[in-house]
Amino acid sequence: MCISLVIPAYNEGKYIGDMLARIEPVHRDFFEVIVVDNASTDDTAAVAARYPWVRVVREDVRGTSPARQRGYLEARGDLVAFVDADNRLPTGWAAFATKQFVQNSNLVGLSGPQFYYDVSRFFRALIYTYWLLAVPAYWATGHVAMAGNFVARRTALQKIGGLDTRFTFYGDDTNLARRLSKVGKMAFIWNFKIYSSPRRFIKEGLVYTAWTYVTAFFTEVFFNRPPTRPYTEVR
Repeated sequence: MCISLVIPAYNEGKYIGDMLARIEPVHRDFFEVIVVDNASTDDTAAVAARYPWVRVVREDVRGTSPARQRGYLEARGDLVAFVDADNRLPTGWAAFATKQFVQNSNLVGLSGPQFYYDVSRFFRALIYTYWLLAVPAYWATGHVAMAGNFVARRTALQKIGGLDTRFTFYGDDTNLARRLSKVGKMAFIWNFKIYSSPRRFIKEGLVYTAWTYVTAFFTEVFFNRPPTRPYTEVR
């Protein structure tokens, strides 16, 4: 069972090189690595193209779901993994994901928490608490997910018609997880973690950002539609 790693990137020239350099020693863990240049106006595509094992594709419709949808359509692996351009994958991330799908034929989607590098101990404790609250939400709904740490069976994505491209940012992961849960099991596993830049929390504030994500989650869960709140590009 092989994994296509999809990395949406909009003006991520500052981060994408560091991420790909960290992946390079283990890039053979993946069937392919696809960077989706989401209408960038900086050198994102050029930086990604420096790595010969990376395939760069362009998606001119702005938004996280259109970019991930393009990546999914390009992907050829049994599993399609979505991460962000500022992520750092822990050792064994791909092997852990593959094992879950091999052991559970009913599993269609896998996600886990996202923690942050270069932050204080106090900040880490707050984020830890935030993700603890996601556990009862998963028990209640059966489909909690983090879009920047998400793996799905390609056949399951085909069954649900791929991603809902009406979502441009908030609520996109909840929508995808909810729809996948109708064709199989969605798993949120605490040990399946990933690390990311804290830039959005730093720019918008921890409370505001957390509240925005929580309200977007409930908007999708109860009304099955994208939240109308606009989002800020943080670069």
